[in-house]
Amino acid sequence: MSSEHMQIGEVAARTELSLRTIRHYEETGLVTPSARSRGGFRLYTEADVARLMVVRRMKPLGFSLDEMRDLLEAVDRLDDDGGTAAGERDELLERVRAYERSATEQVARLRVQLARAEEFALTLRTRLDRNGPPEA
Repeated sequence: MSSEHMQIGEVAARTELSLRTIRHYEETGLVTPSARSRGGFRLYTEADVARLMVVRRMKPLGFSLDEMRDLLEAVDRLDDDGGTAAGERDELLERVRAYERSATEQVARLRVQLARAEEFALTLRTRLDRNGPPEA
């Protein structure tokens, strides 16, 4: 195994995804191992890890697997060294912009939820401080 390839266990540790989740993402076409060892083990590169990190960041924002696949495909085509026609490039950029807008909107919604959760926790802490001895 070359030093530029990682086995699935190392990828799981680096991405904080389970082996099962990484295999599921492979089965659904979100990531494909760059190589296989002679023994058939999946081998990943830094680019594969970066792709998994995109998926990991999209998941808590509520993006579906199809949306993740669509964004990754658009980014792959934009990054293709062969270039894209101007019209196609504009369409791809608009797709990425739409995902960026959706992500920004979802982050704002999550911030509101987090603020409410923090207020609730503070309310409970205040009640406990008023009515009982401090926690040991």
